[in-house]
Amino acid sequence: MHNHFNGLKTAALFGGIWALLLGIGALVGGGRFIWVFALIGVATTFYGYWNSDKLAIRAMHAYPVSEAQAPGMYRIVRELSTAAGKPMPRLYISPTQAPNAFATGRNPQNAAVCCTEGILGLLDERELRGVLGHELMHVYNRDILTSSVAAAIAGVITSIGQMLMFTSIFGGGSDEDRPNPLALLAMSLLAPLAAMTIQMAISRTREYDADEDGSRLTGDPLALASALRKLESGVARAPLAPSQSIVNASHMMIASPFRAQDVTRFLSTHPPMDQRIARLESMAGGPLHR
Repeated sequence: MHNHFNGLKTAALFGGIWALLLGIGALVGGGRFIWVFALIGVATTFYGYWNSDKLAIRAMHAYPVSEAQAPGMYRIVRELSTAAGKPMPRLYISPTQAPNAFATGRNPQNAAVCCTEGILGLLDERELRGVLGHELMHVYNRDILTSSVAAAIAGVITSIGQMLMFTSIFGGGSDEDRPNPLALLAMSLLAPLAAMTIQMAISRTREYDADEDGSRLTGDPLALASALRKLESGVARAPLAPSQSIVNASHMMIASPFRAQDVTRFLSTHPPMDQRIARLESMAGGPLHR
């Protein structure tokens, strides 16, 4: 069991986001459409989960690399995969100087790990090993499924919210079926915000787990702590523009790829770096010596 009960927190957050979706279904049409909204959630979840590797790799314009092209990356990933008793994932490099890394794929047999050119130039081998251990644990913990479900349901709720806003302003349906327009308007504004907040909270709990489990896999939590320090300053120097495709993939990355002013702490998909580093140093029994 994780020290911070992140699995229990994730289950509770998922309960909240599903309750929000079904609550909207109960509000609209007197509850007759509740199963329609549930089915929409399942369908969009399946699509996002099944195609997660393709979508993220395409967003980062990543290309596959052979062992001859990236020997150090291959050596580390093969060592860690063997230690975990899992198959070797496909490896990719993204041609950007923004330092980051992510893992994706619906299971260990269909996994891909991607590093940017920026992170390969920024970190030493020990720090890169810490980062790759973190990323592999996202796959082994089935975090891609978790994040895909959360993102898909939040997207459905946002789309329904837009529909409810249109209905509250312009009307539609019979007076008997249509609830109070002010209630519709309030739901259309608050439901997407609540869904996005829950989605972000789920992502943050999974990051803490990957930090903890990845450090156990590598046996070196201070290496990841050192890498996170470098990534924080590296992203500040070379952030990515928040295009929609990058925003959709950003929750998979080890560090938020955007400038601080492009995303508020409240809605960030990643926990604050200082808190992540403090937890890793606590695992090692003391702070990193600089």
